[in-house]
Amino acid sequence: MRKLKICSFFSLWLPIIACTLMACSSQPKNVKTIDSYPVIYPDYVEVTIPVDIAPLNFSMANDSITTIDVKVKGSKGGSLYVNGEYADFDIDEWQQIVKQNKGGKLIVTVCAKKEGQWTQYRDFNIYISNHPLGEWGITYRRIAPGYEMYGRMGIYQRCLTNFEETPLIDNEGKESMCLNCHTTNRTNPNQYVFHVRGENGGTVINRSPLPVEILQAKNDSLGGAMVYPYWHPNKRYCAFSTNKTSQMFHTANNKRIEVYDSSSDVFVYDTETHEVLRDTLIMKKYWAENCPAFSPDGKWLYFITSKRQVYPTDYDKEMYSLCRVSFDETTGKLGQQVDTLINTRKTGKSATWPRPSYDGRFLMYTQANYGYFSIWHPESDLWLLDLQTGESHPMNEVNTQRAESFHNWNVNSHWFLFTSRRDDGLYTRVYFSSIDDNGHATKPFMLPQRNPKLYYLESLYSFNTPDFATSKIIVDAYSMRQKINDNARLETTVKTTR
Repeated sequence: MRKLKICSFFSLWLPIIACTLMACSSQPKNVKTIDSYPVIYPDYVEVTIPVDIAPLNFSMANDSITTIDVKVKGSKGGSLYVNGEYADFDIDEWQQIVKQNKGGKLIVTVCAKKEGQWTQYRDFNIYISNHPLGEWGITYRRIAPGYEMYGRMGIYQRCLTNFEETPLIDNEGKESMCLNCHTTNRTNPNQYVFHVRGENGGTVINRSPLPVEILQAKNDSLGGAMVYPYWHPNKRYCAFSTNKTSQMFHTANNKRIEVYDSSSDVFVYDTETHEVLRDTLIMKKYWAENCPAFSPDGKWLYFITSKRQVYPTDYDKEMYSLCRVSFDETTGKLGQQVDTLINTRKTGKSATWPRPSYDGRFLMYTQANYGYFSIWHPESDLWLLDLQTGESHPMNEVNTQRAESFHNWNVNSHWFLFTSRRDDGLYTRVYFSSIDDNGHATKPFMLPQRNPKLYYLESLYSFNTPDFATSKIIVDAYSMRQKINDNARLETTVKTTR
């Protein structure tokens, strides 16, 4: 019996001893030093982050590197150390050192082992902004980057201080249900809208603590469904576009798909009277209006407009200008004149997806060669319009040779997120950047994941239409699906205001 106890003792401790010996053997030795930054995935070299962001875990981009040794030192104090297949920082320790070094930086030293040889790279910095993020997390639609199928998709929320992701609603068990853009009112989790296409379609409006309402998917008086929403700051009105959307495919082009509208208009919906407010000033017969957005003070409605073309032959002649019209929230009526802010006749390009900062200083938009569905256009770039000076410039700090689009601001207007295909040219990922008072942006960083290389390699989904959320959104996904499937729809009326 005594022998058995001894054997059991050693069998218990042998794995721990073996792991300890392995850990000791993976420490850097005979290190070769080179004066170049490590090539890591994701690229977090010289980025700027907020204090309330999850650990920037990373791997070496070279798959033949088996072990990395990472030391992090704060310019104002504190340190971190990890050693393994990839840099996996403890969440609490990461949050502590980042908060300690707010306004300073983290100095990161990376050693990597390849074929038995250790190499130490040039130190790089991670700068920590004085501007807080001020958001609990983000929401997004996760969807396969296909064209005709949406068998598995959903709207998700992700906490930004850790790696927790939870579904708001998905189409599990109801693959014919296509969930569209989820839009909050200035990142307010208690007020949102999203559209459901396909079987049991409808427009879901949540204004907590009021009951959820589901509008008809299509209004014959409008000629289409209610899509691309944007809330008015007073929480009563929501602007929509109504679109008859088609798609086609390229056979010899660096683009794979074209999305265009045979018709589209912009209108305002009154959530209290359940009236669709049509105005012929911006709903013109031979013009296509799209992508509405209210100014942060609620006094202006931004939108894009283009003369309709012969589709699909002249799809590449469709170019949108960025316009605005005044809005009276006491009456729900638009003003008498439309102002053109970005004129396609001058730029020779198409402006789309206007998003004003919540402090009223800037308006960010996407510019492409033509059309408005910029996510499929590799040349799509983010541009910034200074609403004080009227000057506009490309955001070269964040733009790449691949599509940048679907951008949104955080609540204090010092951070923004956007999607980009810069990673592999196929999937859209979420990136973050900070912006100063002069409109200069910092190098963007990808949404952190626990093991980012494994996560993004195995993921078959794109991140679509992301937005910030000030707190976690509480929703009963099962009850929401049941309510959508019940087919009970709220009747709306159409009121022409001009």
